[in-house]
Amino acid sequence: MDKELFSEQAQIERKVFSFSLRENAKGRFFKITEDVGGRRDSVIIPATGLVEVRDIVDKALKTSQECGV
Repeated sequence: MDKELFSEQAQIERKVFSFSLRENAKGRFFKITEDVGGRRDSVIIPATGLVEVRDIVDKALKTSQECGV
């Protein structure tokens, strides 16, 4: 059974994103779930990859800002 360590949601346009840091017997992981009109898709990232994912998101943010978005 998963133990929830952190959870937060964000509504962006028509989508609701749920972010949760969870832990089970296999380890800690970050789950991102997208809900659009009842349809859900999830991505699970092992906690060991969170810094790398953060760096990629930071680069995407920087690029978006430079493009005037």
